[in-house]
Amino acid sequence: MPARTLLSGLALALVLTAVPAAAQGPAPFSPEQRRAIEGIVKDYLLQNPEILQEVFAELEKRQADAQKTAQAQALQGERARLFDSSRDHVAGNPQGDVTLVEFTDYNCGFCKRALGDIRALIKADPKLKVIFKDFPVLGPASVEAARVSTAARLQLKGDKQFEFHARLMETRGQVNAERAMAVAKEMGLDMARLQKDLDGPEVREAIATNVQLGDKLGLTGTPAFIVGDEVIFGAVGVDPLRRAVDNTRKCGKATC
Repeated sequence: MPARTLLSGLALALVLTAVPAAAQGPAPFSPEQRRAIEGIVKDYLLQNPEILQEVFAELEKRQADAQKTAQAQALQGERARLFDSSRDHVAGNPQGDVTLVEFTDYNCGFCKRALGDIRALIKADPKLKVIFKDFPVLGPASVEAARVSTAARLQLKGDKQFEFHARLMETRGQVNAERAMAVAKEMGLDMARLQKDLDGPEVREAIATNVQLGDKLGLTGTPAFIVGDEVIFGAVGVDPLRRAVDNTRKCGKATC
C-alpha cells in the first residue's frame, strides 16, 4: 500500500471515529450522510497530503512532551532510589557533591565505549560520585551477569567496586554468569558466599528496583545517564556529560 494512501486511511479513521462524539444529538448521521462525509474527507486529504505531515509531527511533539513530563515526575519522585548507592556499584568520590547515575548492561557495546568517558570524568573531577545501576535488557546472559555483579558488590569495598564493574565491561564477547564468576574469583571474593548471595533477596530486589526505575524513566536501552534533573540517552561522549555535571554543580540543573 502506498505511504500516502496508508496515511490518508489512518487520518480518515481518526476523523470518522470523532464524528459520533461531535454528533451528540438524538439524530446521528444517516448512512448516506456518513458516506458523503467520508468522501469529502478522503478527497481533501488526498489533495492536501502535507496536512498529514503536520498531524504526525504534532503527534510526535506531544508524545515527546508527555515523555519529558513523565521523566521529570519520575526523577522528582524517585530521587531516593535513584541516588541511593547501597545496592549499586560506586566509583569516584562516595561523598561527592554531584552524582552521575548510569543505567548499564554488561553486554552493551555502547556501555563499553562509555566506560572510557566515565574514567575521564572521575580522573578530572575529584568531587564526582558515579553510581552504576545494572539494567539487563539484552537477554538472559545480561541478567546472569547483573545478578553476579550485584552479589559481588556485597563483598567489594571502595575502588574494588569500580574495578569489578570495569573488568566485566572490558570483557570481549558475551558476558554471562560464568565470566562474571571468573572475575569474582580472580579478585579473591568468597565464592561460597557469592553463590549463596546470588539467590538471596538483596540481589533480586536490587535488580527489580533498577528495572522499575528504568521503566518509570522510559528507558528503552543502555547506557542512560541521570545527572541533575535530566536523563541523557546513549553514549554521548565525555563533553556533554562533563557540561551536565558542571551545570548541576553550578545551578542544580543539567542545563543552566
